[in-house]
Amino acid sequence: MASQQNVVQASAKVISQSWLIILAFAAIYFIWGSTFLAALIGLQGFPPFMLAGLRFLLAGGLLLTGCLLSGERLPALREVAKNSISGILMLSGGTGSIIWAEQYISSGLAAILIATEPFWFIVLDRKAWRQYFSNKWIVMGLCLGMAGFLVLFLWPKQGESLFAHQISITAIIVVLVGAVSWVIGSLYSKYRTTTHSLWMNSSLQLIIAGVFCLLVSSITENWQGFAWDKVATGAWMALFYMSVMGSIVAYTAYIWLLTVRPPAVVGTHTYVNPVVAVVLGWLFAHEPVLLPQIISLLLILAGVLLVNIPTYQKSS
Repeated sequence: MASQQNVVQASAKVISQSWLIILAFAAIYFIWGSTFLAALIGLQGFPPFMLAGLRFLLAGGLLLTGCLLSGERLPALREVAKNSISGILMLSGGTGSIIWAEQYISSGLAAILIATEPFWFIVLDRKAWRQYFSNKWIVMGLCLGMAGFLVLFLWPKQGESLFAHQISITAIIVVLVGAVSWVIGSLYSKYRTTTHSLWMNSSLQLIIAGVFCLLVSSITENWQGFAWDKVATGAWMALFYMSVMGSIVAYTAYIWLLTVRPPAVVGTHTYVNPVVAVVLGWLFAHEPVLLPQIISLLLILAGVLLVNIPTYQKSS
């Protein structure tokens, strides 16, 4: 009888974890993919860097509160400095640039451009160049990703639709610079490790990035013409969604999945996020989905797949 109870309990535990894994993958696939649309909605009520700053401060404050309540102590000044550099590069530069650019380009196009991040990791991680460029799959993936990127610029009569204004080209460049900034910050964090928990480091990075974005906002954006009581309900909801669901729930799900599933499998969100962003932008923001965007997305995602083949082979 006892053995039957143990079997039932073990089965229930497996089923419970299976559901948690499904929900966690749903979070990193769809929540992260939907934050591009949420940013677009948030921009209807907030200036871009104010929106980014409030998002980071809210998420970082909640995470830091959780760390302190669990008994974790604040790190030394040197650790704070490392997290400051990572947070400003990754969040202010990476995510902040996306929010700013979505004033001028579609959320789907921004997501397609951000999908190139795996290629920037290869190009900028100089310490691993010998490993990367000696692998045929990675080299082929880089070439395919570059082809996908060039489609956006070289497609015949592209300028009549996608690049109707000079500011659109500027916004695309800003997103790409932001992607590079995210990768540099990630590599800095990788090679300049800190001693505190991932949660404490993340909370500090978010808070510092939030303060930095608000500082940029105070200098470059017109706060005198801003009225809190005039912010639409949808913009507030988008802000809280990005903060709680995007920066806390999905991120927590991502970290947990890394402990129960191979990193290569968890990393499949790279393929799903831009597709979700493009579809949601088309459905809810009535953003046009142009043929060159579809071709570019397919080529970039195929390139990312090739780049990750060595990782998949190791994890199998």
